[in-house]
Amino acid sequence: MEQAMMNKMPNAAGVVPVRRALVSVWEKAGLQALAATLAELGIEMVATGGTADTLRQSGISVTTIESLTGYPAILDGRVKTLHPAIFGAILARDVPAHQSQLVGMGIAPVDLVVVNLYPFDSRGVDSSMAEAMELIDIGGVSLLRAAAKNWARVAVICDPSQYERVADELRRTRGVSADTRRQLAAEAFARTAAYDAVIASYFHAAANVRFPDRLTLSWRKVQQTRYGENPHQAAAFYRPSTGGGALSSADVLQGKELSFNNLVDLDAAWGLVNEFTAPAAAIIKHATPCGAATASALVDAYTRALACDPVSAFGGVVAVNRPVDEATAAAIGGIFTEAVIAPAFSPEARALLQKKRNLRLLEAVPPASSVGLEIKSLHGD
Repeated sequence: MEQAMMNKMPNAAGVVPVRRALVSVWEKAGLQALAATLAELGIEMVATGGTADTLRQSGISVTTIESLTGYPAILDGRVKTLHPAIFGAILARDVPAHQSQLVGMGIAPVDLVVVNLYPFDSRGVDSSMAEAMELIDIGGVSLLRAAAKNWARVAVICDPSQYERVADELRRTRGVSADTRRQLAAEAFARTAAYDAVIASYFHAAANVRFPDRLTLSWRKVQQTRYGENPHQAAAFYRPSTGGGALSSADVLQGKELSFNNLVDLDAAWGLVNEFTAPAAAIIKHATPCGAATASALVDAYTRALACDPVSAFGGVVAVNRPVDEATAAAIGGIFTEAVIAPAFSPEARALLQKKRNLRLLEAVPPASSVGLEIKSLHGD
């Protein structure tokens, strides 16, 4: 037993060898490539029903969960992995007391957990209550949390985007480093927290609770901006895990990467012009309106907005609530502009504005009449 434990201890670089992996995934994309790497390295794989079937169809040998627990999946699959033979294998630490208990119970440790969750945040949110309940993952969340808690010994993969990173490290070292395990654990806890936040929001919406005592939010990063409002500040742009606003779902047709200030100004300008039913244009710079106007023709609305303060409008962003035509594009091109957001651009307008390669052009869907919560953070809170 002591020799077995010594063989399992991390090396000087903090790399823990991986000898056994538990795999249970809803999303099968990319799984075969990861499993092939594990198989080439001689890593034993334990898998749940659907995952095991997928791997066997690819010619990869796996051990079923049922053969370890002695129980089949029950309750229409609601209970598969919730068993001491599984969670003991994941949660056991590299200490004599834990290892001796595993030996006494005939449980072999699991060193890598690969799990992605039932798609509640992509399918459950738009389902009936009965259908949504069956898309709430219980075993998968528990496996991720158990592996992340025991990150000192166990590596955890919660998303297919992590497969190649871990596979590359396994090919190089036959294990996973402490830094990688710690980072993977953080990502797993973030994933389960976001997952639960979406479920909580679903229940609040079903009960028509707009302002719950605990506001749980789930966001995904769209981009890391070069800097924040000022060059010495850092910033990133996030969107809700379900849905998203105009900017996060807009098509960026051309131009440089959007900056933090671009995003703030575009959001304000787009919200302003979409308050009007008539053709409208708004110019905003550094969160300050330079001009806004309506007219029967879009080019006239833009010309009037520019006339409000043509000096400060230099280097601003423009929003309009109608497709940009050639005349409006020509008018916008008469002054240096950082970005333009519109429902669409005519081919003639695109041809004109493409000459300004750094100008950002965004096509966005006008907001629905019913909008969600608007959240603002206050300094220090």
